[in-house]
Amino acid sequence: MFTLKVDHEIELQLFQSHHALALFQLVEDNREHLSQWLPWVKTMITPFQFESIIPVWLNQFAENSALNVGILYRGELVGSIGLHQIDWFNRTASIGYYLAKKAEGHGIITRSVIAMLNYAFFDIGLNRIEIRCGVNNQKSRAVPERLGFIMEGTIRDGENLNGHFHDIVIYSMLARDWRSVSYTR
Repeated sequence: MFTLKVDHEIELQLFQSHHALALFQLVEDNREHLSQWLPWVKTMITPFQFESIIPVWLNQFAENSALNVGILYRGELVGSIGLHQIDWFNRTASIGYYLAKKAEGHGIITRSVIAMLNYAFFDIGLNRIEIRCGVNNQKSRAVPERLGFIMEGTIRDGENLNGHFHDIVIYSMLARDWRSVSYTR
């Protein structure tokens, strides 16, 4: 099983079938909070849906096309982070993340993104990572901005969120730029 130790408080674990109920409960307990920015939240309404999606994620991991992991903070599942749409020819991927409301304010996502960037650039050899955020999602945007990502532009009406289109901001980090910042190993 894939596990990435971030630090003494945080561990990233590959989702397995036994995580389905905990993942459902995480989403259920944070449904209003998460649905502000994640369009899929309103459609995931039963534990069975998570039981069904986890094997898809495991298959993507086996095929090296994505990595979906749970964020454990002091041993408790508090969120998720992933490398999505891994393109091996162009050596690119995107990072997506979400966090329980009660876990905000501890630097969990920032530390998890740092670990994921180190893994992506140094362990598996990717060259470019994108993070896409809703234009008005200030908490999510603060992460790439804090870590020195370059804002490349805005996709107008880039996502249908709860029946309304909203703009998406694209940030990028290149391996050569990441090597020069102080967050690397």
